[in-house]
Amino acid sequence: MDEQNVNNADYFVVKAKEQGVQVIGLTRGRDTRFHHTEKLDKGEVLIAQFTDHTSAVKVRGKAIVMTKHGVIDTED
Repeated sequence: MDEQNVNNADYFVVKAKEQGVQVIGLTRGRDTRFHHTEKLDKGEVLIAQFTDHTSAVKVRGKAIVMTKHGVIDTED
């Protein structure tokens, strides 16, 4: 990924509402696979971005996800 694309990549924020929230990064390409997992404790915040390698993110557990498109509460 070149510097210009890194600066334009979308960021998102995940805030854990309970212990053990998992944030799982999924790869781009022909075969979608898990490539990275983070585990958050209650109150922890993860700031991440989509890249050449990450095309999707799966959140397991009670959390608030903030993007430029809005705020999503996984309990709603």
